[in-house]
Amino acid sequence: MATDVERFDTIVIGGGQAGLAMGYYLKKQGRPFAILDANERIGGSWRTRTWDSLHLFTPARYDGLPGWPFPALGWSFPTARETADYLEAYADRFELPVQTATKVQRLSRNGDGFLIDAGDRRFESTNVVVATGFYGTPSIPEFASELDPRIVQMHSIAYRNPSQLQPGGVLLVGAGNSGADIAMELSSSHRTWLSGRDKGEVPIRIESRRARFVLPIMWFVASHVLTVKTPLGRKVRPHVLASGAQRIRVKRSDLDAAGVERVPKTVGVRDGLPVLEDRRVVDVANVIWCTGFRQDFGWIDVPVLDKNDEPLHDHGVAGEDGLYFLGLDFLYSFASENVGGVGRDAKWIARHIARSQRDIGRS
Repeated sequence: MATDVERFDTIVIGGGQAGLAMGYYLKKQGRPFAILDANERIGGSWRTRTWDSLHLFTPARYDGLPGWPFPALGWSFPTARETADYLEAYADRFELPVQTATKVQRLSRNGDGFLIDAGDRRFESTNVVVATGFYGTPSIPEFASELDPRIVQMHSIAYRNPSQLQPGGVLLVGAGNSGADIAMELSSSHRTWLSGRDKGEVPIRIESRRARFVLPIMWFVASHVLTVKTPLGRKVRPHVLASGAQRIRVKRSDLDAAGVERVPKTVGVRDGLPVLEDRRVVDVANVIWCTGFRQDFGWIDVPVLDKNDEPLHDHGVAGEDGLYFLGLDFLYSFASENVGGVGRDAKWIARHIARSQRDIGRS
């Protein structure tokens, strides 16, 4: 039996903050569209892929999507669960057509438009916005499989709280924000090692009163100075994409005071135990891989990826007419992947879609 094809002007793939912001502007244009999200519930990634104690690095005043500020005190730092609840309420408030539990498996060309395969459902659209977010496939080194099976190991995406670990030491592999945050939480109950290159730290306490004067300047710089249109932004962007950002909340002095031992990069396994770059072996009972993610765009059967399978685009506009990317790290500015930063990119792409459709109508 042939599968019925559902047709829309625009399909948004991904129902997180990027997809919802896109939906807001598409609805304002009166454009027929659907948002397809693989999660069972809106905000699912914030509920299932973050640890319990996670707080955003930006205060609520910078965490709102277009049309509705984040409903919290402006200088408070929302939790992951509060962020998920906000996204769910946002979709309901603006009656956005999010279809949950709809995982896209293939995106291909179909004449002048696109064909989207999602299990036993198929969609056709003139435009597609890929807004799958910054959570891709967990990046774990191949040698992880060589660890002694008695060691509890997991990626940070699976970590929720200390109850998941067994007694004994814990090695956090990756010294960025995730590794530092989790190390601080575990240091009170486990001997803790933090492995990796020190990426530095922002020079202020983001929850201090002084930060209320500095953060607006930092947000302006992240949004308007560090962009692909400025020489400084173009210089900084490759470093951010390759190495990530500085530590934001946790300072080196915090790690020292908590007794977290800083150690070099983890490079392999010897006799079932992790080995550091300086050849030391760390005898631990637990390993948490805070090694980030790699985007998996293998389901995109359209020639818009470079040799490293990274999207080729200009401010989210791909080289294939009608195809767009949104919510990527540093898509346009340093703030592009932030909850409060994605709206500007969504507005720009929505305008591009409208202009393109008008040009087609005149041709």
